[in-house]
Parts: sequence; structure tokens; C-alpha cells
Amino acid sequence: MSQHLPTDPEVVPTPPAARQIPAERTFHGDTFFDDYAWLANKADQETIAFLERQNAYTEALTAGQHGLRDAIFGEIKARTLETDLSVPVRKGGWWYYVRTVEGKQYGVHCRCPVRPGERRPPMPRPGDPGESSPQGSTDGSLPGEQVLLDGNEESAGSAFFALGVFDVSPDGSRLAYSTDFLGNERYTMRFRDLVTGETAADEIPDTHYGTAWSADGSALFYLTVDAAWRPYRVWRHVIGTPAADDVIVYEEQDERFWASVFLTRSERYVVISSDSVLTSEVRLLDAADPAGQPRLVRERRQGVEYHVDHQGGTGQHGSAAEGRLLILHNEGAENFELAQAPVGDPAAWTPLIAHRDDTRLIGVDAFAGHLVIYLRSGGLTGLRVLAGGGERPIEFPEPVYHVSPGANPEYDTGSYRLGYASLVTPDSVYDCDVATGSLTLLKQRPVLPAPDGTAYDQAGYEQHRLWATADDGTQVPISLVCRKGTRRDGSAPFLLYGYGSYELSTDPSFSIPRLSLLDRGFVFAIAHVRGGGELGRHWYNDGKMLHKINTFTDFVSCARHVVQQGWTSPARLVARGGSAGGLLMGAAVNLAPDAFGGIVAQVPFVDALTSVLDPTLPLTISEWEEWGDPLHDPQVYAYMKSYSPYENIAAGAVYPPILAITSLNDTRVLYHEPAKWIARLQADAKGGPFLLKTEMSAGHGGRSGRYDAWHEEAMVLAWIVSTAGQPT
Repeated sequence: MSQHLPTDPEVVPTPPAARQIPAERTFHGDTFFDDYAWLANKADQETIAFLERQNAYTEALTAGQHGLRDAIFGEIKARTLETDLSVPVRKGGWWYYVRTVEGKQYGVHCRCPVRPGERRPPMPRPGDPGESSPQGSTDGSLPGEQVLLDGNEESAGSAFFALGVFDVSPDGSRLAYSTDFLGNERYTMRFRDLVTGETAADEIPDTHYGTAWSADGSALFYLTVDAAWRPYRVWRHVIGTPAADDVIVYEEQDERFWASVFLTRSERYVVISSDSVLTSEVRLLDAADPAGQPRLVRERRQGVEYHVDHQGGTGQHGSAAEGRLLILHNEGAENFELAQAPVGDPAAWTPLIAHRDDTRLIGVDAFAGHLVIYLRSGGLTGLRVLAGGGERPIEFPEPVYHVSPGANPEYDTGSYRLGYASLVTPDSVYDCDVATGSLTLLKQRPVLPAPDGTAYDQAGYEQHRLWATADDGTQVPISLVCRKGTRRDGSAPFLLYGYGSYELSTDPSFSIPRLSLLDRGFVFAIAHVRGGGELGRHWYNDGKMLHKINTFTDFVSCARHVVQQGWTSPARLVARGGSAGGLLMGAAVNLAPDAFGGIVAQVPFVDALTSVLDPTLPLTISEWEEWGDPLHDPQVYAYMKSYSPYENIAAGAVYPPILAITSLNDTRVLYHEPAKWIARLQADAKGGPFLLKTEMSAGHGGRSGRYDAWHEEAMVLAWIVSTAGQPT
């Protein structure tokens, strides 16, 4: 759909570089002039004015889409059960859950007591002939409910609100929680007495994700970050004492490594892990002795990753009752293997599940009487239960799907909670009986009728697995969904999604907002490009460091493939990605601007080389094991410069329309990356239009309230529909 530029001089953004002398940088004999470096100065009022002018420009060019935005928002809202309840999770004598209330932005965190003999979670199950299921009230509350934290009350008066930590002590008497009201992921920790309901006066500012309680709930271990936003210190806070008296338990001095802390499910050990992209080191602290010293499991060795859990035992250190440690590691095992070790000799690893070339072991959950292995094989996720000396897979029939561990805090249990979804099957929660393997569906996400009364019918959609051939002959999987009977004559509008970094896999999932595209005739697909983890560790290694360009060429190959197969045409194909997926968008459109009819890049990492050259920025030094170190390695510098989107905009080339979305307070991908990218596109490229929308009070995840998030998604989807040329 053609889009006409506004002529109002107050709306059209003027070339911003005219007010500044370009910044000059030289590395390894290469000099680059950065015309828009000044946009990195957040304190400069002209920077804020530039962002506001861009917001006005974007609003002016999309003003004709307001009706479509409202319609899509109405569809998302109508199809969503606004007053709803998560499946309660048992821990000790309580069921824990989160409920939402119609008209309110945030969840309400609650618990209710376990009734005598109660085995299943207490939630409505119409027509269930089994044990009784108490009905909740009109606001979704359950009998005997205790509200632990109401996000709507906590967020009152704030444009943004996010929880970082929500951690109940082992005895259920205390809650540690942390909040962020800016979107910069600097959280303030607080403590609440769940018996009296009182919140303690002491607060701990600038904390990070991750906590662990001592066994008796008298102490909490938590994390703080350094100036580069790297979690590097683990602290011990004794409840009832001033935060100023807190003690550093561990400090990670190597700037490549991030510290983390958690309590094993057995509640025997506080695990303190220090991890870089390629290397791990773990220490264990007896949860019954919070003032004790952490013990090293095995000293770090470059390139060896390992993760530790504990199973069995109630005795003291050195006793036979301690149980065993379970170590998931990649030493001599690219796709990881599972080992075990005595607690008293944690470095003595012996194999438990051997390495396999065709199976990537992702994680292990340890319980009193069984283990559950989380794995990936053939591009799909899977779960296997190990109990009584045998092994049983948990199987599902669909051709593409995603199965994953659910919330399982209870250690001594005979059931396993898991989540399941596909491109057409709404999010589903199951309990698996460990002894028999039988699955009980506890809840499937409700999909209510659309505003016109049309009910969601899974049978009306079809999903496929395609394979595109990359430039080097590699077969790249694509997961695809569309309305049943969609014609393959090139006429269908198409949305292609991609990510492809950090070994993060973009697995098939269900989306209510996506229905607003599918029901308008769109085809939706995920390109499982190299750099992700869909096909094992080698799939990740083949898309990182000096192989990173494979990620971008794979995506272009996927776009070409769906056109060749008749699913769409280039003019009707819109690509979408966020964060490192935004880097993918920028690099792919530079490589092949003719392959796409539009690009959506959300919080995009499009000025990658500039950021990774600066070790003072958040994340940079730890990122060197993902992208390479261009500051000290001229080969890496030249390679990154060859693909970094900002440096490779082809002057005079015709680009498709581009919508970039960012947040002023984002600490992961700073706002100025997309701001500079869009400024340069507007100045140097043809085609477009090139639009920037900046959320002025949000972080990396965008707007925080659910209705606000739906409005933002409706805005993006309306732009996609309009750009692909579909009727409104």
C-alpha cells in the first residue's frame, strides 16, 4: 500500500546530523565517520526532541491505520479471557497461582491452602467427573485465597511496572520481591511477612534477577550488578537486619562472566554459578548453614559449560545420605551429556546419559524419586522421564510443536507439570503421572469468539514444516501456519519471523494476536536460522563469531524459498524480529532489499559494531564470546563491519518500508542504535518510508501493562497488514 509523506514542516523530521560534527573513530587502521553519534547522548534535549519528532512522523504516516489498530485491539481483547487464573502450583501446604482481572493491567499473585486429600489443583474444570473443583468468584479468586502481591496496587501512579524477583521462603512465611518502575531493569528488593502482611521498611536498591533462601528462611541470597550491568556479586541478607550489614558471599571479577544464584529443588544447596558464553564454574553452599563458605564443584576450564542439580539425601556433608550431584556438561560432548558425582567429591564426574550427535540435552529436573530430561532432537523439543531404572518419553502427535518443563517446585512428588503448544494448539498445561506416563490436561488457554462471534476452530488452520536450502547447501527448517486452503499462487500476504542468536530457539507457539493476521489471509512462518539452537549445538556454532553471516543468508534463503513455493511474493512478505533478531532484520534487508515488502525491527541491535567496540557499555565484554572481540582482533573487526546494519546501508538503494520500535530506558539494546539506523536510512536510502517509534517510559520488553502491550501489538500488526497491501 502506498504511503504519502506529510508536508507539515513540524512533522517531517529534518536531517539531524546537520547540527553536529560527525564523530570519527579509528580501529585497526580503519576510520569511520559516524554522523549520528550525538544521538547516544540521552541527556541532550536535542536527542529527546529528535525522538519526539520521529514519533510524530511515525504517527502522521500511520494515522490512516487507526481504525485497523482499533479493530485488531478489539479482536485481541475479545479473544482473551480477561479474568483468568493460572494453573495453581503446589508447594508445601499451599497452591500458588496468578490471576488476572478484567480491566486491570497486571497480575495478582495469590495462594490458597491445600485441602485434606486434595491432589489436583483447585480450579474450575467444567464437566470433570473426578474430585471436586471449587469454583472461583467473579474476580477469579479461590476459596481461602491470600493475596501475596497485587501488581495493580504496586504499580499505581507509574507508567511502567515490572517484577524482577518473586520468591517465597521454603516455610512459606516470607516473600522477597523486587520492582522496576522505569524499564531499566534496576530492581529494588523488598520483603513481606506473609503471616502479618506487613512489608519491611528495609529496601535493597539496584538488584538483579535471581535469589535463593536459606533452608530456614532466615537469610536471602541475592545479586547486584556492576557499572556495565553485569551481575557480579552474590550477597547474603539476614532478615530483620539493615541492608547495610549485608555480606558479599561471592564476587566474580572476570568481566566475561555473569553470576547467578538459586536454591536446588531439594532445598539442600544454594547454587552460585558463574557463566560466560562458553564457560561455567559452580559453587555449592549448604542451605542449612547460610553463614558457611561455598564449595567449588569444578574449576572453570575455557570452553567447558556445566550446570548442577542435587538429588536425594538429608545428611550432613560427608555422609552417605547426601545423595548425588547431577552435572549437565559439554566436556568432550558438543550436545552435552549428563553425569553424576558424589556430593563429597563433586569433581568426580561419571556418565549417566551419554552424548548423542542427534540429541541436544537442554536441562535436567531432579526429584526425590525420578529425573526428567529436557532435550531437543530433529528440531523439536522433548521430555523424558527416568524412574525405577527405566526411561519413558512424553510424546505428542503434531508435526511441529513445543513441549517444555512447567513449574515443579515440589521435590517429593509423583507427577510432573509441563507445558505444550503448537502453531494451532493453544498453550496447554499437563500433569504427567511419573509411574504410568499418562497425561492429564489441566488447562488449555481459552480462545474466546472474535467480535463478530466467530469461534476459534483449530481444524480451520494447517501447519507445515518446510526446508529451505541455504547458500552453502544447508537445509534450514521453517515452521509455517495458515488458514486451511490458503492458495499457493503467490497472492497471500506473509509474515516471516526470525531470531538466530545465543543458541536461543524460536519454537512453534500459539498466539492470540496472530489470529488477527491469519484470519486476514496471512501466512505466518518462523525461519529457524543458524545461530539458534533448533538443530543442536553445531547449529548455534555455525551462526556465531566468524560464521555469523550464515544467520543472515539463511534468513534470505527462507524468504526466497517461501516465494518460490508459491506461498507469497516479495512485495507481500514482511519480516519481523527483535533484539538480536533486529540485527537479523537489518543485515538481511541490506543483503537483499528486494526480498522483502516490509521490515519490523523491535529494539533492534543494528549498531552492533559500535556497541561491541565499547567495553563500558552493558553486556559488551561478555558478548565478545558471542560475536568476537573487534576491539582487539582486526579480523573480527573487519568481519563485523561487513555485516553490521548501520555501517552497511547501501546509499541510493531502494529499501522496503521499515518500522523500528525502541524504548528510551532499554539497557540491553540502547535506544540510540535504532535511532541512528533510521536516521541514516532516511538520509541515504531510497524507498521506505523509514519509521521510528520510541516508548519514552519502557524497557527492552516494551510497555508493561497487558492492555498497553496489546495496543502496541495492534499498532505493529496494523502496520504489517497495511504494508502487505491487505484490505483493512
